[in-house]
Amino acid sequence: MTGPDGGRRDTAAAQAGTRSPESARRAPAPRAAERRAPTGPTALLVIAKEPLPGRAKTRLAPALGAETAAELAAAALADTLDTVLAAPARRRVLVLSGEPGPWLPERGFEVVAQASGGLDERLAAAFAACTGPTLLIGMDTPQATPSLLAPALAGDAWQDADAWFGPAEDGGFWALGMARPDPRLLRGVPMSTERTGAIQRDRLVRAGLRVRDLPPLVDADTPEAAARVARAAPGGRFAAVWQRSCAGGA
Repeated sequence: MTGPDGGRRDTAAAQAGTRSPESARRAPAPRAAERRAPTGPTALLVIAKEPLPGRAKTRLAPALGAETAAELAAAALADTLDTVLAAPARRRVLVLSGEPGPWLPERGFEVVAQASGGLDERLAAAFAACTGPTLLIGMDTPQATPSLLAPALAGDAWQDADAWFGPAEDGGFWALGMARPDPRLLRGVPMSTERTGAIQRDRLVRAGLRVRDLPPLVDADTPEAAARVARAAPGGRFAAVWQRSCAGGA
């Protein structure tokens, strides 16, 4: 899930008209936008930032370069949005830091700006704007599939659950859902630590919520993790960009 470098867009870059890298601009839009999106009882949110060089996938940049890191971020975001379009939902919302780009499907998504503040405040604000069952995922797990999300999006997903939680292998979390969104359960949770996921899940349990878990996933934040993600989803845009970067000697 978006880390501490996913805050407000740099003012100078915005004034200079900085956009996504050329390679990212050439990325094809998800084809799922052309199909009728399935419906379900849950609002599905994606929290993301515009994939700009120097701001996206910064932990990959030392090994791959800022342009390639941003291209990987754009591919991960496109794969994630494609998955969301193929999954059943009553709303699909992109909670975005920055400006929409060609990776955004032409139809199917509401786009809202991220709130200011730390990641906990931005996540809390995203939930505060929703009513009814809501599941939020990040852009760093493009290997996520509709079938993996299915338990939390099914028609009976909330019959014996008040919350859904998807842990990340680095100690964070890649998915969080609540039947009745309560932003107070996110505010103050320390983000981007090895204990973030455990603390967040404990918050839910201590609030008396029945928590069910989705499978753990790895965030594509380091070269080793990115290679694992590419192997897990070999047919995606992320894997294609990763293979191209490796072939280029990255």
